[in-house]
Amino acid sequence: MNWKAVTTTHKGAARIVLYADKDPVLVQKIRSIEGCLWSRTLQAWHVPDTPENRRLLEARSNGKSVLSRICPVNQPVLERFVEQLSLHGYSVHTIRKYRGDFGDFLYWLQEIPAYQCHQEQVRSYILQCIIQRLSSDALIHSRLNALTFYYVRMLRREQFFVDIPRPKKPRKLPKVIPVDVIRKLFAATTNLKHNTILKLCYGMGLRVSEICALKISDVDSQNMQVLIECGKGKKDRYANLPQSILKQLRAYYLQYKPKRYLFEGKDGGPYAIRTIQLIFHEGMQKTGFNRKLGIHSLRHSFATHLLEQGTDVRFIQELLGHTNIKTTLLYTEVSDNNIRKIVSPLDNL
Repeated sequence: MNWKAVTTTHKGAARIVLYADKDPVLVQKIRSIEGCLWSRTLQAWHVPDTPENRRLLEARSNGKSVLSRICPVNQPVLERFVEQLSLHGYSVHTIRKYRGDFGDFLYWLQEIPAYQCHQEQVRSYILQCIIQRLSSDALIHSRLNALTFYYVRMLRREQFFVDIPRPKKPRKLPKVIPVDVIRKLFAATTNLKHNTILKLCYGMGLRVSEICALKISDVDSQNMQVLIECGKGKKDRYANLPQSILKQLRAYYLQYKPKRYLFEGKDGGPYAIRTIQLIFHEGMQKTGFNRKLGIHSLRHSFATHLLEQGTDVRFIQELLGHTNIKTTLLYTEVSDNNIRKIVSPLDNL
């Protein structure tokens, strides 16, 4: 398996481009890196150029990841860790993330068994992540979550992290797309399948993972409802099927004839999340809207626009599947039309 990594600026962002053989195993390892995208222009995969990714790619030798280079004394520890996550019912995505975070720590420990590790060693590891690797606050939280699961939940060391504070999480507001830009997005996305996917993401406020998991049997066109089965937190909920999409949805069904999933890939399984993200990205480029956004912003826009229409926030909470109302109330900070109408004293000079 041959590959090389080259740092570059791609579409105004610092990226690491990965030129690799078309080996399925190697491609899967590359795609597992967070933020990985395929570029048709470069004909290669590329990931964010961060200290963390530089370190990760440097550690990969002939396609071997950090996880394969963990000292033998800690290999059984990692296996047990993953098994325990599965027993606790964590999602595949969470298990993959925790496995990578905990594996990085085990690789850092070298020959020290994790179960004999002291608090001071964990503290040194976190400090290295912060000071030397310049890891983001989100990554530090993720690493601490994985370590907490191992030392507190598995080894029952309740006081292990008392002297290791977590970095303060930045309070970020949801990124919302203006209504006129969403119209342009739909107009620019001419492929029937792609257009239907984007309209349902926005029209029902779905996560991209939820749109991929939709089955034909989940759609109840008589009651105009769609069952969102095992959404985030393994919770079922119902979303309202927009009346305006029904005719298009039937046309899509007749043209593509899906068998089980509403949107299927070439192999008949669910449509790939990364493919939908790429569809959204390409569509947004055509609109000329320059803000850096992900497809999740369609869900944010759904909630914000409902608020601006006067929908009660408790109903929006139910439609989005939020457990805590505080999560939904965040949208009130980006949709308060009364605040927007306030005129700055500068404008009165």
